[in-house]
Amino acid sequence: MTADAPETRFSISNNPSYLYQAYFSYILEYKNGTQADGFFDLELLKKSLNILVRKHYKPVAGWFQARNNSIDVVYYSDKFNDPPVTTQTLDMDYDTLSRHVHDCNVELLVPAAPSAAITFEDPDPNIPMIMLKVTYLESNEAVVLGVTYHHSLMDGTAFWMFMANWSALCKHLHEHGEIAEFDIPHPPTFEFPDISHFYNPSKTFEHPEYILVNPNQFSKRLQPGPEKIVEKILEISVEQQQALRQQARDIGVSFTEILCAVLWKGVNSLRLELNPEIGSESSLYTCTVNSRTRAGVSNNVCASPVTIASREQTVAEIAALEVCDIAQLAHKAIGKCTGEYLSSSYRYLHQQFKQEQDDRCNGRIGKKVMCVFANSASVKCVIATSRTFPIYSTDFGFGTPEY
Repeated sequence: MTADAPETRFSISNNPSYLYQAYFSYILEYKNGTQADGFFDLELLKKSLNILVRKHYKPVAGWFQARNNSIDVVYYSDKFNDPPVTTQTLDMDYDTLSRHVHDCNVELLVPAAPSAAITFEDPDPNIPMIMLKVTYLESNEAVVLGVTYHHSLMDGTAFWMFMANWSALCKHLHEHGEIAEFDIPHPPTFEFPDISHFYNPSKTFEHPEYILVNPNQFSKRLQPGPEKIVEKILEISVEQQQALRQQARDIGVSFTEILCAVLWKGVNSLRLELNPEIGSESSLYTCTVNSRTRAGVSNNVCASPVTIASREQTVAEIAALEVCDIAQLAHKAIGKCTGEYLSSSYRYLHQQFKQEQDDRCNGRIGKKVMCVFANSASVKCVIATSRTFPIYSTDFGFGTPEY
């Protein structure tokens, strides 16, 4: 480190996002209805992205560094790990491209990512924080953005605030050219809000949202078995949605909770039909809960206090229950995620992180904490929604996404 190249560290050791050492991806499709030239100009996209990162999101241009008991993002004033951008031009029409988008064809539309694991063996792994793949059509009918981000630095809320800022900056450059200053609409931050004031030492909670596993044995449990993969697309009409909303009101649950019940029952019924012998085995339901409102967290804070609500029954029980009864189970699981519970959950998680680091530093093979949805239950219904993210307002200057 020299005087003209200062090093800055941003610690993620106490960031719950660190639990997810994985890449998450989104696909956005934009239709060029007027066949305009310069639609999603590549240089404009890259320029606005680099300006945003280097000026407002410097950790995104940094490197993960795991040393001793600390996991940091390190970044410099003269060295940048800028987000890599790849492109492709396909000879297909708009409808064909849209089918690939609808089918989530990640191999075609999402940038290939390296391993997301942050290892202590490599002191400076070159793991991109964000990657972009831009897909153009020879017909100039549409453009698809495939964006991948590393969850250890940003959770979903922080990422979509980043996307909103990037699109706003790009739109301004597209409409006005060079700018001296631009006020991005959302404050750039990766920090999780302090919720320690919710901690109540007189209350103790079980935390089934986490499991402790032997890391050497756990990987073998996740090997795919001989069962066939069966896809079933659930389509719910507007009329059916209205009926579900009324049912939810009648029994005092949210629409999300009754929709979770429909999905949980459907998955169990399908699996039980394919394999009747698993009726007495475990069925696990998990739902990502954003407790921003109940924890009193301002919308100006990007990262959100999130936990996993979980409930476990047998496969046969869920297949046999009525949707409204299952919705009540989901409601109870989600309803326990109060500020006190959330604070206790984070304290438990941080204690496990510290124990893992101590085991590693002392050469011990200890338990590793993971989210419960990594468990090898016979049936799993894992719910994570993006309905509060500003996805459909992401306008880079060429209109909002079709999908």
